[in-house]
Amino acid sequence: MTELFRLSGATRRDPEVEAWFAAPDHDLRRLARPWFERLRAAGPDVGELLHDGHPTACVGGAAFAYVDAFSAHVNLGFFHGADLPDPAGLLEGAGKRMRHVKVRWGKPVDEPALEALIAAAYRDIRARLEGE
Repeated sequence: MTELFRLSGATRRDPEVEAWFAAPDHDLRRLARPWFERLRAAGPDVGELLHDGHPTACVGGAAFAYVDAFSAHVNLGFFHGADLPDPAGLLEGAGKRMRHVKVRWGKPVDEPALEALIAAAYRDIRARLEGE
């Protein structure tokens, strides 16, 4: 298994993450919020923090997913996305480990497939933590 990306300071509800979503003049953050809510709900041990200015979900201090808002889309990123099952072909990227899904206003999202990716990423990080 690959080494985990560890972050310190994750809490169940981080006020800095809430402030990120509440920032004025950032409409695409509203599009990112429901997906981050799904990350939060992935398990009772999910914590969060801002990492490099982006809301990041962790378990036991190990990052497993993040959201980010750009000018035309939102990324829902997975730190070990290259290892996730993706039968719907939603994941993008060619890095060694990370992958992301782009979500755009007005474009349909395969919600069941994206929710399955979130669940798989949570199960994956739990398994990696148990394997340490």
